[in-house]
Amino acid sequence: MTITRPHIDPTDSAAQPIYRLAGVAKTYQQKKRVVKPLTGVDLEIRGGDFVTIQGPTGGGKSTLLQLLGALDRPTSGRMTLGDTDLAGASNTALGAVRAREIGFVFQGFNLIPTLTASENVDMGLEPLGLDAAERRVRVADALAHVGLADRADHRPGELSGGQQQRVAIARAIAKRPRVLLADEPTGNLDESMRDEILDLLQALNDDGLTLIVVTHDSAVARRASRRLRLEKGTIRDITR
Repeated sequence: MTITRPHIDPTDSAAQPIYRLAGVAKTYQQKKRVVKPLTGVDLEIRGGDFVTIQGPTGGGKSTLLQLLGALDRPTSGRMTLGDTDLAGASNTALGAVRAREIGFVFQGFNLIPTLTASENVDMGLEPLGLDAAERRVRVADALAHVGLADRADHRPGELSGGQQQRVAIARAIAKRPRVLLADEPTGNLDESMRDEILDLLQALNDDGLTLIVVTHDSAVARRASRRLRLEKGTIRDITR
């Protein structure tokens, strides 16, 4: 079967950073205690990178992923995605970035159980304001890309865990994002299904899609071109 390739932004060359973080810190109040999951992160991520972020539980990995996904703002520091100032942009501007430039994949799939695979993928396109014909094309292309063209009318309960995660990935890439963020994408899968998802993510990266993956799984980290470790609020590159 020939799989339709998702669109990859040709400006995201390997030499061009798309994320730039300088002195990024995040602080919040937890009851009577001040928590500082990030205390000074300096980081550049280039277009086409496959980056994994590892570290201890509670070490700030999910906080960093939320900032990269424009779901939250840093307390201090500079942070950009392309030309967008993620620290200072309006809520409307951040919403547009999330809708158009960033795909999200989570450990728990986050599929709506009453909707089919194609309907779940289509839900991810709602914020883009596309016409119905374009949405149908994108949904079909994304499901074909993840090898589920023949499961378009199946609901999540009729799919294996690996197939459900493929639907979640299809929903993320249907918007044709600039970057794909994944939080423990293989955490709910057995070893064989994990390897299926890793092969798919690797293929997407080989096509040029920038991947940033939070994981505890060393098998996932070994696939990455860059391995980062986040601990005690700061990050370091442990790529070998």
